[in-house]
Amino acid sequence: MNRTDRLYAIVEELRAASPGARTASWLADRFEVSVRTIERDLLALQETGVPIWSTRGRRGGYSIDPAATLPPVNLSPAEATAIAVALTTAPASPLADAGRTAITKILNAMSESGREGARELAARIHLVDTPHGPTELLRALGRAIADRRVVEIDYVDRNGVDTDRRTIEPADFVRMNGGWYVNAWCRHRDAPRTFLTDRIRRVELLDETSPDRDGPGAMDGTDLSSKRLVLA
Repeated sequence: MNRTDRLYAIVEELRAASPGARTASWLADRFEVSVRTIERDLLALQETGVPIWSTRGRRGGYSIDPAATLPPVNLSPAEATAIAVALTTAPASPLADAGRTAITKILNAMSESGREGARELAARIHLVDTPHGPTELLRALGRAIADRRVVEIDYVDRNGVDTDRRTIEPADFVRMNGGWYVNAWCRHRDAPRTFLTDRIRRVELLDETSPDRDGPGAMDGTDLSSKRLVLA
């Protein structure tokens, strides 16, 4: 068994044992590897966001929250490939990195025959001209919105003039007119403002959580109510 298959099998084994736990030595015997190898595998899974935790004591070991992991996904090869193509060809998104890990998790949750079918179909799709990935600045803003973090930015106005350094509370992203905008509460203006990310020169995440504020943001009065991303 290669490591990728073993990682997936470990998750399934812990899911089957939940709410109980499995010790590292039990898993090592189950997969015929060393305890140290199992511990490295468990750490790698935790670092990718799999909700695994350890408990001490006689009945202790490693446990997983079954509600926070993917059961086998009944996607067709075409559906899985369509998701991968959409993530690859979409304009550079602040959440593009999360999209790549998501498609990996989806593929790992599919049956082996489904994964092979998706790989075969993907091999017949050639992406010659794909957009560049997100910049570090967009990644930082994406983390700020996901974690509700306050950030400090350096911003250039439409005339190319550096404005005062600003502390903002990012609320949401808007993709419009070929660019990414971030709606935020600007503490410098004490009001909601919209910032074109291409004009942001520096982003620093602060160790402060953004407070709850009313209102969807600025966007110069643009009605975004019918344009929000909805996950049914």
